[in-house]
Amino acid sequence: MSIISWIILGVIAGFLGSKIVNKTGQGILLDIVLGVVGAIVGGLIFSAFGASGVTGLNIYSLVVAVIGAVIVLWAYHQMTANRAP
Repeated sequence: MSIISWIILGVIAGFLGSKIVNKTGQGILLDIVLGVVGAIVGGLIFSAFGASGVTGLNIYSLVVAVIGAVIVLWAYHQMTANRAP
């Protein structure tokens, strides 16, 4: 996949993952970063279970990336929730 495809997939996965986890976005830059990291994490998780990971810019890859983004966002919120204001 090209860098542009990863960014597009990351934006969509990060946005959808943010809506699933906390109903609001984290901001466009953080959504992109967490979405791309989520796509990588989702691909690793699916590969570990014998399924194919992110294969391109398609619906299956989007589902994998969103699942990974939800996991990454959940972990992100767990780390930031423990900070004392």
